[in-house]
Amino acid sequence: MALLPILRFPDARLKKIASPVEKIDDGIRTLIANMAETMYEAPGIGLAATQVDVHKQIVVIDTSEERNQLLVLINPRITHMDGVQVYEEGCLSVPGIYDKVERAAEVDVTFLDIEGESRTLKADGLLAVCIQHELDHLQGKVFVDHLSQLKQLRIKTKLAKQARITA
Repeated sequence: MALLPILRFPDARLKKIASPVEKIDDGIRTLIANMAETMYEAPGIGLAATQVDVHKQIVVIDTSEERNQLLVLINPRITHMDGVQVYEEGCLSVPGIYDKVERAAEVDVTFLDIEGESRTLKADGLLAVCIQHELDHLQGKVFVDHLSQLKQLRIKTKLAKQARITA
């Protein structure tokens, strides 16, 4: 397994829309293993393939305290949303930035698992937020896109300043 470089906002590649996975083969399984290792190392609770510059509909999530309940979503689709919740979100592609985002409180999602089996999952709370956040990435969106234009500008300025300091 290998750690993958994570794209940073406002990298234009984060805006690309991911394509469906046509076939789950060893290459896809290796990508998933590398994505999981990258997410755990970062550390994060979710990672979309878009964030590692692979524009395929693949998401890995683990919201467990023990970090031992990896959820792999291939070609995920939210089929039902209900309620509203506001959660403070962060993102591995927007390091050090956190803000409140309004999302559905409950979601139903259909997806393929790593074996290619069709699955359905009902989620609420943090898992529902994480699913919506990661599926946004597959559509070329980051959580910052849910914020005001002024906040987006401030975040871009702050991240550009951080990049200059670390360069």
